[in-house]
Amino acid sequence: MGSQGHRNLEIGGATKDMMSSKEQKPTGLTAQIISSSLLRIKSDPMLVSKVRFGMLRQVLTNLQEVILGTKLFVLFPAIPLAIVADYYNFGRAWIFALSLLGLTPLAERVSFLTEQIAYFTGSTVGGLLNATCGNATELIIAIFALRQNKISVVKNSLLGSILSNLLLVLGTSLLFGGLANLNKEQKFDRKQADVNLLLLLLGLLCHVLPLVFGYAVKPDSTTADSVLELSRASSILMLVTYCAYLFFQLKSHRQLFESEEESEDGDNEISQEKAVIGF
Repeated sequence: MGSQGHRNLEIGGATKDMMSSKEQKPTGLTAQIISSSLLRIKSDPMLVSKVRFGMLRQVLTNLQEVILGTKLFVLFPAIPLAIVADYYNFGRAWIFALSLLGLTPLAERVSFLTEQIAYFTGSTVGGLLNATCGNATELIIAIFALRQNKISVVKNSLLGSILSNLLLVLGTSLLFGGLANLNKEQKFDRKQADVNLLLLLLGLLCHVLPLVFGYAVKPDSTTADSVLELSRASSILMLVTYCAYLFFQLKSHRQLFESEEESEDGDNEISQEKAVIGF
């Protein structure tokens, strides 16, 4: 009788541990996309609660969450001030400073909105949107600089973006990830890491090859044309590879990038966090 009771206690304790570990396990959406940003705050719903029309109230609630849902909302007035400074020619220093202040909350809101979309589209599409929208600044700068024939600005902007993402962003993420898991070991998906590393290696080779070719031969007009053709071929190769990577990630091998854990009854676990704005 005593051994039977002891066995039941062991089984009950094991079951309880399994249930607690299951409850503490984060879903893929939370682990990959959703970040608990210290800059985000919850806006007061009383501001638009008196609006009679339901659809209008919903739109105003979403706009309120987007504009007032961050501690950086005090910097939003810098956006119209930057436009005014440019219109009345206040000087480049004022325009640059006000534009920088205005871009700060906008960058945080882009991250917020892509995370909200991830609740409806899944972590894979949300992650791609986050990465794509995060590079919108470089794309805008490149378009305006190319229209003014400022090739060096485009080159330095792209180079700075690559270095900052590879060194600053990655290094900071690994550092704070290690600080947040001092008593645990950080784990990464090997298949995803292999794909990303191979793409990074291909991008590196495509950037280095025209540079090495230009230094290896004597500089003349023919060499310049050859380097330009090689550079264009490398650009086309990287663009085709990126499109193939999107097809690989979203269509053919999507299961490798979806990290949603399945519960014992076969249903997907639902994230405890919910979207705060509508789709």
